[in-house]
Amino acid sequence: MKRFIEGDDREQGVLFPDHLEGFVNDDNPVRAVDAFVDALDLVDIGFRDAAATGRPGYHPAVLLKIYVYGYLNRIQSSRRLKLEAGRNVEIMWLTTRLAPDFKTIAHLPAR
Repeated sequence: MKRFIEGDDREQGVLFPDHLEGFVNDDNPVRAVDAFVDALDLVDIGFRDAAATGRPGYHPAVLLKIYVYGYLNRIQSSRRLKLEAGRNVEIMWLTTRLAPDFKTIAHLPAR
């Protein structure tokens, strides 16, 4: 008789869904965040278009989705949001697996 609950072998293959869609239920609040930000006219409310020179930046909608998600889940730090973007499946789904740096998250492009 085993005395403790044992975990799985780390080397064992796992049958997780290949798509992030399989991890986020239809009634998950993160879907409301996605729909809300996608419905906004970001240029009209003050977000600027990307500069024509240099490395392409993240779309302001992606950063705004991270902010709104952080607000709803009481995550205020840009460093903590960066950490969550790399390990939290909901944020991975929300941002299509983009994980901006904490400095990028801290400086949302606005006028």
